[in-house]
Amino acid sequence: MKSYLSLREAAKKWGVSERRVNQYCAEGRIPGAQRLGKAWAVPADAQKPGDPRRTRQGKGAPVGETADGLLDHANLMPLMNTVFVPGHCREAVEAMAMGAQRDIALAEYYYFSGQPEAAAKAAEPYLTSPDMGGRLSACLIYAYANLSIGEIPKARFALGELNASLVGAGETLPRFRAAAAFVASAGAVLLHLPLPEEMPQAESFLPLLPPGLRAFALYVQAHYLYLKKEYARSAGLVEATLAMGAAAYPIPAIYLNLVAVMDYMSLKQPDQAEAHLLTAWEIARPDDLIEGFGEHHGLLGAMLEAVIKPKWPEDFKRIIDITYRFSSGWRRVHNPMTGHDVADDLTTTEFAIAMLAARGWTTGEIAKHLNISANTVKTHVSEAMRKLHVKNRKDLKQYMLQ
Repeated sequence: MKSYLSLREAAKKWGVSERRVNQYCAEGRIPGAQRLGKAWAVPADAQKPGDPRRTRQGKGAPVGETADGLLDHANLMPLMNTVFVPGHCREAVEAMAMGAQRDIALAEYYYFSGQPEAAAKAAEPYLTSPDMGGRLSACLIYAYANLSIGEIPKARFALGELNASLVGAGETLPRFRAAAAFVASAGAVLLHLPLPEEMPQAESFLPLLPPGLRAFALYVQAHYLYLKKEYARSAGLVEATLAMGAAAYPIPAIYLNLVAVMDYMSLKQPDQAEAHLLTAWEIARPDDLIEGFGEHHGLLGAMLEAVIKPKWPEDFKRIIDITYRFSSGWRRVHNPMTGHDVADDLTTTEFAIAMLAARGWTTGEIAKHLNISANTVKTHVSEAMRKLHVKNRKDLKQYMLQ
């Protein structure tokens, strides 16, 4: 009869924390691990997941990493780190060097333009690449692309590789550790997962990133502050980052502006929120880089319904399709890994209005924002509370903001 260990027993055996073992299990990195309620049973003969930096190429530094541990950033999310004029994204990709750089950039383009199947296919060959920039990039893209197409075991595997890369980076490889911290934080924050225990302080790795990646890393920091309900600090970080040159990098600029929308709606400043949304839209629309709008829909305070839907109804429909696809995978990863059950049966409109209600917006304010009647707002809020089994807005706030 097969024997199993508890999380505590496995953690003691491998010399790691119980939280780390829980992550290994949730990410699908321990074959045979079984879910028991909110805990896991770990096969007694299971091996501790290894260091993803180990390669089959033998001794010496992996490709993309110099002997002194200084990572070559050329293949680390190259499109994210590229300045291009909106409307010329594909041209920027085609201008890149053939091989890993162009392949990874193309995978990025597919992902950010809402083509997750193509993104996963383009990234997959680099999941085990000895080139560490390409490998880290591929894992990040592969994780989110597979989340969007419902391939949750593959998404968990890739997220696990990102966290394991950070564990394996050690203290002696500064740029590799910076790159690993960058992708691990990007992998966790958007899914509202706890940051890896090994995550270094941002100020220790941000200076080692090139400008475009530094801008996206600051988006991740701003999103993290938003999750901590530090909306003013988050908005201030976004404004400063954009003012210091991040606006020149289209991919980070889209995401920075979107988190500013989240902040200003939480601060009940819809005019500032709308300005940032339209800025993000002006950057994204010429190249169809609409994935981020779908990813952030529920946090944007119904701003898409108020601004994008009336003027660009077909684009809005496509964004909502992305939202349903992404949120389904998001929940299937987030809920098991955190133990929090996020609602999976609210419509996008119900969710957006419930978020506003949870943020303290009155029925009248929501109605004015969306140009709908107060009775319609009440109907949506009541239906959301019914589906979530809560009795009042106080309970709704606790549920929506947990």
